[in-house]
Amino acid sequence: MDMENMTMVKEFLILGLSDNPQLQVPLFLVFLLIYLITLLGNLVIITVTRADPCLHTPMYFFLSNLALTDICCTSTVTPKLLEIFHSGDKTISYVGCILQLFFFMGHACTEAFLLTTMAYDRYVAVCDPLHYLLIMNHRVCVLLAVTSWITGFLNSMAVTASITRLSFCDSNQINHLFCDLLPLLKLSCTDTATTQSLVFVESAFMAVPAFLVTLTSYIYIISAILRIRSAEGKRKAFSTCSSHLTVVSMFYLSVFCMYLRPTSTYSQEQGKFLSVVYTTVTPMLNPIIYSLRNMEIKNALRKLIGK
Repeated sequence: MDMENMTMVKEFLILGLSDNPQLQVPLFLVFLLIYLITLLGNLVIITVTRADPCLHTPMYFFLSNLALTDICCTSTVTPKLLEIFHSGDKTISYVGCILQLFFFMGHACTEAFLLTTMAYDRYVAVCDPLHYLLIMNHRVCVLLAVTSWITGFLNSMAVTASITRLSFCDSNQINHLFCDLLPLLKLSCTDTATTQSLVFVESAFMAVPAFLVTLTSYIYIISAILRIRSAEGKRKAFSTCSSHLTVVSMFYLSVFCMYLRPTSTYSQEQGKFLSVVYTTVTPMLNPIIYSLRNMEIKNALRKLIGK
């Protein structure tokens, strides 16, 4: 294509979920409710784990980091989506779109690494409980958390930088909920092979190993739990790990279905559904899952309310 005849895009139109005017108010109310529940639930997790000295342990330290990433991740996407439902303003500047992609991917990648760290923490707790506090000391926990955040945003920076090298000229309509990676690749009028290769390489060397470490940790955890003779011991061990395993399953299932496939097989409607799952539903459910299945958090919350 002749570069001189291209009209370069300076802003995008995010089409959102539906153009039906009658659905805009119900969608606004539903997503506003989900967003408020997400903020409240995750803020409660952070507050409770910081306020109760009994919860100053590695598991709850990582859980509070996970809650923070959930707040940041959904806050990158949902406010603009609510604006689209409320006012109908679907425009977002090119810079705003790139920043939205950068922060969303940064927090999503950080969450993946934090989930891996939490799986390793549970592995040590179940499989080597006598050395748990020695292995997962405060310095190690801080180092693992900081590494997760830095690695997540370095990964996002590399992908976002690759996106900025693409040209968008034929259309500026993003048929999605936000400026996500695959919709932008589909929209570009230049060759995206390099960007797709970068995403594949980063997935192969970062996301997949993180998932395999998580999976391996839980194979060892389940094997160790099955060897426990006491029924009460098995129940307690499973209760401490089942919440995290549920969150991990939801996260990786939606992300793998969305990103680890060729863009030629990308379905816009399927992509919208999956994006709702990992940008709004999962961050909302995470604190609910941990709270409902965790007596320590319930007790700490009761004490905090009592004060």
